[in-house]
Amino acid sequence: MKQTKIVATIGPASEAKDTLRKMIEAGMNVVRLNFSHGEHAWHKSVINRVRELSEELHTPIGILADLQGPRIRTEVEETIEVKKGTRIRVSDISHRSDLLLPASPTPHSRRLESSPQARFAGALARRAGEQGGDDETILLDMAGIIENVKEGHAVLIEDGLVELTVAEVGENFVVAVAKNEGAIKNRKGVILPDSHLTLDILSEKDKKDLRFIVDEGVDFIGVSFVGSAEDIATVREAMKAMLPAGVAMPKIVSKIERKVAIKNLVAIVKASDAVMVARGDLGIEMPESEVAVLQKHIIAESLRSAKPVIVATQMLRSMTENPRPTRAEVSDVSNAVIDHADAVMLSEESAMGKYPVETVAMMAEIIEKTEESPFDDLYQSLDLNFRSDYAVMIRSVYELAQSFHTKAILLLSMSGFTARLLAHFRPESKIFVATNSRQTWNDLSLVWGIDPYLFEGDTKLDTLGKRLMDEAKKDGKLAVGDQVVVFHGRTPDQETLKLVGIREVR
Repeated sequence: MKQTKIVATIGPASEAKDTLRKMIEAGMNVVRLNFSHGEHAWHKSVINRVRELSEELHTPIGILADLQGPRIRTEVEETIEVKKGTRIRVSDISHRSDLLLPASPTPHSRRLESSPQARFAGALARRAGEQGGDDETILLDMAGIIENVKEGHAVLIEDGLVELTVAEVGENFVVAVAKNEGAIKNRKGVILPDSHLTLDILSEKDKKDLRFIVDEGVDFIGVSFVGSAEDIATVREAMKAMLPAGVAMPKIVSKIERKVAIKNLVAIVKASDAVMVARGDLGIEMPESEVAVLQKHIIAESLRSAKPVIVATQMLRSMTENPRPTRAEVSDVSNAVIDHADAVMLSEESAMGKYPVETVAMMAEIIEKTEESPFDDLYQSLDLNFRSDYAVMIRSVYELAQSFHTKAILLLSMSGFTARLLAHFRPESKIFVATNSRQTWNDLSLVWGIDPYLFEGDTKLDTLGKRLMDEAKKDGKLAVGDQVVVFHGRTPDQETLKLVGIREVR
């Protein structure tokens, strides 16, 4: 049984119920829905299928809804081909009316006036001509953003395929010079890694998506372009306002993909329920040569806070088209496992690729082989960056299992906190968790090494412990004579705390 979990993005290649079933059977633990694409009706249909399969297979499958976030995009009338040294004027929509100039109605100008952004681009072109220049012009679709762009700042377009550097700052625009050949297309993403941006963490689209996501009761919310702990608080308050009092909200997964997020990493991890190493945009905002080191840094900080951490982006990308991964991709997955990430993620490989089931199976095989090796072993327990009596108690459970080489640790965990805390220590023993909460059952699908069992309506600790042992034995995961450590976590009254000790399976 693999300990590291697999998150797989669902798309046209994997939306069918039969394909989803095969992906679960191959090792998928959490499905990711990318809200940058797809209508709510489509997302709802996938959510329903996943919930049905979870019931049919008696397996917890978490659902991660990934918000698009405040993404900046280009607006151009037609594709602009650039070469190294090409000068590009860049402005934003807040200056559209300032820059619109009267012009003689020529066929060319009438064509430019077919849309607001086209009229704006045409006006800028006319102004450039009046000023003796012939620079091409692009518009950014976020009002006021250009005020934060200064000389020397980078403007990265379409995942950095086109890189511009600002050479001049004008009135309501900047002039940037291309550092490479490429094409600037309409509605492509723009990153301004050097500019101090104060973006609302939830765009208008995100707010509509968040309402839908909360109403659907998904397990995790992926928050894009997090820059501070305050961003997490904003999303949490927005969800709180959408839910009746006392109703649990989805867990927040903070995506670490901005330069400022690295600066504020400790506070962000502390404020989040889980963390994602979003290497796509992170590798654009930061030097690509630093991404592997930053990945280790983010994982280590998440482990110290006992927060689940996902490694994402291009892990098996070649399997989008090919039935086998490259050797470098295999090494990439293995290294994430060796770093003790809770989960590894598939994006376009499972959403649009030719081999979604085979890709999940390959990832599971790589995980299993790596976990069987000595390179995944811990020779000293991982550190926590907080201290409490309860953390000391959980560590003693871990040390007891390590000392006696027990087959498993049996936990009773209603909220999931005890299970997450024990998983932090990455024990060699299997971890079986009994819970009476369906939400906790799904939440634990993302946590390293946890094999959760759901016993809805059962609140008796002794009954739950016996039922857990019997179910694990029935599933063939425990056998008569196996030694296990049994621990009862805190109950809702926060008073019951019981280390039952080592027991033999009968």
